[in-house]
Amino acid sequence: MTSAAARTALDLTADLPVPDLEDLYRDLHRHPELSGREHRTAALFAERLKQAGYDTAEGIGGTGVAGVLRGGDGPVVLLRADMDALPVQELTGLPYASGTPGVMHACGHDLHMTWLTGAAEVLAAGRDAWSGTLVVVGQPAEETGGGAAAMVADGLYARVPRPDVLLGQHAAPGPVGLYPHVPGLILSATTDVDIVVHGRGGHGSRPETTVDPVVTAAYIVTRLQTVVSREVAPRESAVLTVGRIEAGTAANIIPSTARISLNLRTQSEAVRDRMVAAIRRIAEGECLAAGCPREPEVTMGGSFPATVNDAETDRRVADVHREVFGEGTVFDPGPAMGSEDFSRLAADGQPYSYWFVTTTPAEIWDAAPGGDDLMARLDALPSNHSPYFAPDLSAVGPGVRTLVAGALSHLVG
Repeated sequence: MTSAAARTALDLTADLPVPDLEDLYRDLHRHPELSGREHRTAALFAERLKQAGYDTAEGIGGTGVAGVLRGGDGPVVLLRADMDALPVQELTGLPYASGTPGVMHACGHDLHMTWLTGAAEVLAAGRDAWSGTLVVVGQPAEETGGGAAAMVADGLYARVPRPDVLLGQHAAPGPVGLYPHVPGLILSATTDVDIVVHGRGGHGSRPETTVDPVVTAAYIVTRLQTVVSREVAPRESAVLTVGRIEAGTAANIIPSTARISLNLRTQSEAVRDRMVAAIRRIAEGECLAAGCPREPEVTMGGSFPATVNDAETDRRVADVHREVFGEGTVFDPGPAMGSEDFSRLAADGQPYSYWFVTTTPAEIWDAAPGGDDLMARLDALPSNHSPYFAPDLSAVGPGVRTLVAGALSHLVG
């Protein structure tokens, strides 16, 4: 028997204006904006909210936008999408590819904003079918990890009602039509670490008069590869990536410093702390062994929290998704190593549910090697942050429907 929430979701989304939403998606994709600079995207979103009847606030935490639609007694449900693009040169060859050199919507945030815009408009048009308060949030600067916290710090919840539950979703590789849910930890925490190695510079012809920080940095990078394999228990999941090494200005100059930038992905604070301690120990040990004139500087950079779904909230949303899309479309893939700042909008510890929507074009999925091995095929696809990441337009409608269904799972009794 279909629930009232599922029936209402199907009714309200039966006649989605898909061509209009596809045009919006193409427009957003063509005009990407980096974190904190999402002025055009924010203005477009705010204007459509106003036209749909939302009380709208702009400029929250920089470029953040929030809209409120009151529909009588009931819970306050917040739907969120992120707006920012990445410093990536697009290589998709799409007719609506980025028109901004070196900037691309390589993570699907243009699709997220399209989904949220469509869901906001559908729920406004069908406001007689549900009861409660709907809050929709267009969040800036997710990619840098500060957007959600900035909106909260700038008085988001002085401008809109505090939510009883928060809902969000993310575009992911996989054949269009799947909606992975995880009733618990779904995304990992991430921490950036910077190391500065101090050596003694000099001429390349007289290395004996120097302490070469490049060689020391190379030893540090090599030794860091053992942190996960030898200091983290096999039952734990962790990733350590050296994303950047910078040193020197010319081939015949031994520089005075070398800089290393790391990114850690962990699923518990204890593992993160153990890895950071190992990084400090290795950096200090290699610098001591090399005779560096001073200890290395090890600095903690930006971080993202783990995203941990409330099990009951996620079950409630997943059940409606199964009813709307079919039993086989919803499954638990286990936690991913990616990270999000969505949970920081749950400033008072409110329950939330965050899930994935698969977006790979059918022809690309069908051509991927791996046969029946889902993970092998996924590994062969352009993933988020790839210059080839290109969600299929056929995912526009389903992604609107998932948000509508998620909201109605709480707004329809």
